[in-house]
Parts: sequence; structure tokens; C-alpha cells
Amino acid sequence: MFADLHRHLDGSLREQTVRELAGQLGLNVPAALRFHAGMGLDEALSKFAFTLSLLQTPHAVERVAREICEDAVAEGVSTLEIRFAPQLHLQKGARLEEIIDAATSGAAGRAGIILCGLYGEPVSQLLSLVDAAATRPAVVALDLAGGPAPFHTVRLADYAPAFTRARQLGLGRTVHASEGRPAEEIRIAIESLHAQRIGHGTTLLEDPRVVELVLERGVTIEACPTSNVHVGAVARVEDHPIAKWLERGIKCCINTDNTLLSAVDAREEHRRVAAIPGMTEARVQQAIAHGHAARFSR
Repeated sequence: MFADLHRHLDGSLREQTVRELAGQLGLNVPAALRFHAGMGLDEALSKFAFTLSLLQTPHAVERVAREICEDAVAEGVSTLEIRFAPQLHLQKGARLEEIIDAATSGAAGRAGIILCGLYGEPVSQLLSLVDAAATRPAVVALDLAGGPAPFHTVRLADYAPAFTRARQLGLGRTVHASEGRPAEEIRIAIESLHAQRIGHGTTLLEDPRVVELVLERGVTIEACPTSNVHVGAVARVEDHPIAKWLERGIKCCINTDNTLLSAVDAREEHRRVAAIPGMTEARVQQAIAHGHAARFSR
């Protein structure tokens, strides 16, 4: 059975659900909704605008969370975490807490919920997510998602107060870092934000000092190879460094990221990873084991 610790709610809707929710709102589904190889992170992030427009009520969020859990079981996933940024689901007047509760209700104990702050948001926004998580055991972790932009005034290390507060409350900490960007982001995430897991981390091996830090702290890298190809962080799945990570003793696991937008499920993602040069069956099983072991719980 697989573990999928990095699956975004707003990128993992069923196709039929997209059509139904869009129809209810009188919206046309874009012809080019899905990701494609080499599109870049900014264009990939822009694709979420449409799916988010469908998820502006607690009912819609609860439905999609429930369906993600059902789909994961059908894919052979027994350890699942769903992440999303509830602050992006408030356009129709729902409260932040209502949206979080809708996701946890849909998951119904079948998945841990991870709340995402976004690169560039004020630190106060992430602190509000931590406050909301404090009384909700179904919320297992805090994440920082997206990526840095030149116009952001808040830098990665500036989010330390929110992640420190999360650690104090027993919340897990994961950070999207070094997805085709310098490995230095991983160091900052670990040392300043107390990250236990890193999302993507494709450039990790470029800095031996960061590799040693990851090994020393036992940090797990959440690999999302198909998604990394789509945003141009790696050229092909075959070029993904996961086999080299495992060879070096780095803990890492295999994840889908966005099942709808990347048109992939857990079985297909594992099949693709198994074909990467150096990925023996033993290493695939090792990555699966790392995923189960790295799940967040409270």
C-alpha cells in the first residue's frame, strides 16, 4: 500500500466533479486546464484560479476532500495527507474555520489535513492558520506553499514565528523549497522554520552541506516527479534525483501533488518512479516505507 503525503485539495478534484461544480456556477471548464511539461511554476500556479473558483463553499470543499480520500483508497493509498490554503476559499463569505472544518469533515479521519500558508503572505496569515489548527486535531501540520517571487516583501526566514508556534503546539512542519531553486531554501526551512519534511527539494544534491543537514536531522523529502517535470524543475521523470537521494541514505517518499492538474494517480506516479535509472524494487519499497514513517500525527 502506498503513502501520499503531498496531495493538494484544489489540484486533485475528479473530472466529473469539476464539470458538475462548474455547471452549477454557470462556468465553462477551460480547455487547457491541465499542466504540461516545462510550463514553469508561475503558469502552473495560475491553473489553480479556476479550480479555486469551484471551491468557495464549505459544501464543495467537504465534497472534494471526501472524494480525494475515496480515490486514494482505490489507488492503493493507505497513508494520505491532504493540504490546502483555506484562506483562498472565502470569496463567498465562509469563515476560515468553516472551510477547515469542511475539509476535516470530508476526510473523516481517513487523511491528515495540512494547512498551507503561501509564499508572500504576511506572517500574520500563517499565525491565524496555526491558531485555527490548535483546537483541531485533524489538522496535522503547517506548510508554506507556492514559491518566492522578486516582488515579495516577506522572505522565507520571516515565517519563523508561525512555524515556531506550530512546533510548540505539536503541529508538523513541511515547506515547499528548492523546486528548481537554490538548495539554500532547504537549509533555511530546516534551521529557521523547523521543517521536518521538504516539498520537492529537487536541487538538494547541489549543496553538500545541505545534504549533510538533511541527513543529520532525518528530514524527509516529498518527491513529486511528474509535477516537477511540469513546472520545469527537472526535464524528464527519468532525470529526477530520487534514486540518488536513496543511494545517499536520504529519506524521501513518492507523491502525486495534483492528481487532476497533472493527470496522475498514485499507481502511475509509482510506476514512473520505478522506471527511473537506479530505482530498484528495493528502493521503491524503501521510499514507500519512508512515506508511511513520515506521516504527521498529533
